[in-house]
Amino acid sequence: MNVDLEVQKAIRARLVSAAAVVALVPVSSVLDVNQRPAPSPSIILGDSQALDEGTSLRRAHTRVYHTLHVWKKEASLEGVKTICGEIRSALHSGRLAFPAGLACADVLVSSMRFMRDPGGEYAHGVVVVEVLAAEVAA
Repeated sequence: MNVDLEVQKAIRARLVSAAAVVALVPVSSVLDVNQRPAPSPSIILGDSQALDEGTSLRRAHTRVYHTLHVWKKEASLEGVKTICGEIRSALHSGRLAFPAGLACADVLVSSMRFMRDPGGEYAHGVVVVEVLAAEVAA
């Protein structure tokens, strides 16, 4: 099982099931694509890194750092800040759902950054999500 991929799937599932998120970004615009600028508005499932947490000799705990990119065609940063806030609320609403053999020990939005695209048309938000996943007996 690829823990990193399961985290990505669980994050997307949480976002597309959160009414407050999909009220701002259509489900069809929560994507895993390499496209910039992306549809407006959109949430792009971005880069990730998986690290052994080092808490067990079984190597059963993995911390995944997953980056989400939020794009919106707007002159200000208000829209992306609102979307990122709803992403944070959705992810902090409870543990993520994983398939058998994997459990979510913790989920945390550890940072959010907001910037203007150099072209001036788009606002861009970057959300870093940390997930601690534990491999468990199925």
